[in-house]
Amino acid sequence: MSDSGSGYSGGAWRSGGAANVQPHAFDPRTQPELFRGVLTRRVFAFLIDLVVISVPVILGYLFIAVFGLITLGLGWALFWLAWPATVIWAVVYYGASLGGPYSATLGMRVMDLELRTWYGAPGYFVLGAMHAVLFWVSISFLSPLVLLVGLFNGRKRLLHDIVLGTVVVNSSVRNPVAQPARTF
Repeated sequence: MSDSGSGYSGGAWRSGGAANVQPHAFDPRTQPELFRGVLTRRVFAFLIDLVVISVPVILGYLFIAVFGLITLGLGWALFWLAWPATVIWAVVYYGASLGGPYSATLGMRVMDLELRTWYGAPGYFVLGAMHAVLFWVSISFLSPLVLLVGLFNGRKRLLHDIVLGTVVVNSSVRNPVAQPARTF
């Protein structure tokens, strides 16, 4: 039986063979301005996002502390909820902001960055949440030296970007990218 056209070939279902291989939407050789200064901007965007995430968490801890004083120590039992609530808040923040209409967190918007898939589509909630989770896991287990990966590739992608198939580009550069057709 030959593989001519559609069917299972090479580990993936295809309808057209190698002719349907989709190229990267962002090419650092033809569009270098999309990647200029991205790593530096990502660091500052991360710091801004860290503040945005930390403010409600600190306010929550202060509320629990004061509530514990008012209830003569009974309210301090809520401290066991603070850590899981912090993790949930961070994942929801990244998922909602990267999956939102700008495909960027508040820090990324300030620094004129946006997250896109390798084929040019905007981010979505699950992708944004996984982006945050993989970032924190990679930093925790592989040390911050894993960030050096971005210095050695043309698209300035970090390890978690490569795993998820995403790319962060300058949104201030207004090169129109064709919106891919939905595949679902």
